[in-house]
Amino acid sequence: MSSEVEICNLALAHLGDSATVASIDPPEGSAQAEHCARWYPVARNSLLELQEWHFATTRTLLAELVNPFPQWQHAYARPADCLKLLAILPSDATGDVAQTFPTDCLNPGFAPQVCTIYTPAEFAAEIDATTGNQIILTNQANALVRYTRAVTDTSKFSPLFTDALGWYLAGYLAGPVLKGETGVNVGRAMKAEALAMLSAAAVSSANQGSRQQVHAYPWSR
Repeated sequence: MSSEVEICNLALAHLGDSATVASIDPPEGSAQAEHCARWYPVARNSLLELQEWHFATTRTLLAELVNPFPQWQHAYARPADCLKLLAILPSDATGDVAQTFPTDCLNPGFAPQVCTIYTPAEFAAEIDATTGNQIILTNQANALVRYTRAVTDTSKFSPLFTDALGWYLAGYLAGPVLKGETGVNVGRAMKAEALAMLSAAAVSSANQGSRQQVHAYPWSR
């Protein structure tokens, strides 16, 4: 897997730079290293937030807080490494889609059993005006959150994410490296190239798992 420095040099190479940066933490002293140290984390986190990446998706139980908003039944602390909230679920949820029904409705002749699949709960992400902390408001008790986390370990990146990040970072570096109108135009082209890759990356990431959906239709009852 590529290191942070290798991804930075990939981005610089897209701009026609010699791409010989050796360190960005701390920056080695070159202008290119300074620019990479500044823009690499911005590009990485932005790209992580744009899409649900399998390597950056996790789930955990939420820590409940004193609820300052009576419109919601529960308030929780947002995980510190959370970039994007994906779903709020019951603590014992095994999936993200819902229905509870007797399975004999779908399979006549079998012994009745109850099948439960959960629905994500409604929620709102806000700032507590008193503490300044990020909170999650929901009516779900004992809530579990599924979210995109800020992954910094490049060994966890998928190859397609690494490739897209090289183009996306090039979009941020084009301005300071190439400067002027040329830098602006090339930066737009680099980001457009990265975003074009996201559709292929989305398919690959989605194929890393599957979700079974079971539906009970009124006529079947």
